[in-house]
Amino acid sequence: MAYKNIQNYFSFADIAIEKNADNNRSLLFLRKIDNSIDWEPVERLLIKSYEIGKSKKGERAYSPLFLFKCFLLQKWFQIKSDPELESQINDRISFKSFLKLPMDYPSPDHSTFSRFRKRLSKEAMMKINGELLYQFHQQGLSINEGVAVDARLVKSASRPVSNKQLDEFKKEAETPEGKLDKDGLPKKFSRDLDSDWVIKNDKPHYGLKEHTAVDTDNGFILSTNLSPSSHNDSPYLPYAVIYSMHTKSKIKKVYADKGYTGAPNRRFLALNNIKDGIMRKDNINAKLTDFEIERNKCISKFRYIVEQYFGISHKYDSGNKARFPKIMTNLIDIMFRQFAFNLKKGAKILEVIPV
Repeated sequence: MAYKNIQNYFSFADIAIEKNADNNRSLLFLRKIDNSIDWEPVERLLIKSYEIGKSKKGERAYSPLFLFKCFLLQKWFQIKSDPELESQINDRISFKSFLKLPMDYPSPDHSTFSRFRKRLSKEAMMKINGELLYQFHQQGLSINEGVAVDARLVKSASRPVSNKQLDEFKKEAETPEGKLDKDGLPKKFSRDLDSDWVIKNDKPHYGLKEHTAVDTDNGFILSTNLSPSSHNDSPYLPYAVIYSMHTKSKIKKVYADKGYTGAPNRRFLALNNIKDGIMRKDNINAKLTDFEIERNKCISKFRYIVEQYFGISHKYDSGNKARFPKIMTNLIDIMFRQFAFNLKKGAKILEVIPV
């Protein structure tokens, strides 16, 4: 592989910094995180799906694992942009230590981060997230016995436009001229053409919808997906459940709110021998019984864990607003959030409860 061999450049400055490592809280946090995972399987999955650097010709590239860990820093330390990530790596001792980047070696350019994100596939990120959860399972942590499913609206990264304007933008983007800027060069920036409109609580919303499944025991994010905001929640429950199966352990029960009720989802759970924890709602022919009302209250005690993740990601990662104009780029971004969230949570649990 033709990757940069940056770990051979350690200087006296790195040795001096190491002597004061015990007084650096960020450094201690990152070392605890680093030691809670075997990175080799993750690196193999990245190399398998990432073509850059495999050629022995030309300038050496940064290894995909190195760039992957840069994005984890972005999530853990609430860094809002790639240029700011570049600046922070150059500035912070703890970041360079985590990346095994010598003090006198510069961070990759922010454009390198952007290109790396765009080159990663959804399938690769799913496998990588699955590998992390499998490792925690191997260390004795419960992963998917109970699964809570929910969705939230995510604001578009672009200014809202009418459906008519949106259709016009889409038609223009499909033409050769629509792919070029005013100078006749390929467009570097484009508006969001994947979002659409929905009415939620009598308020119009323009953007996307994040569909998420969370483990009810330890709060790990098991699967995450994005759709235009107008898509109904209910059809995404089977997807969320299927992609929550990261181990051979059987999913025992699925919890969801009233938006997922209906015969198709009940049949899906029954066919897979999974207990039904979907809340019931009134229908035209019958009101909820006292038993069903009490059942809904019991289910809500497990569903809260998805809302907890939504709240945390809203506060620390602006999870209620898309960062990019394309749905796939945003999906890769929230899959990085999934990995960073799970790795931090798993490291904390293993520290408190050794297995």
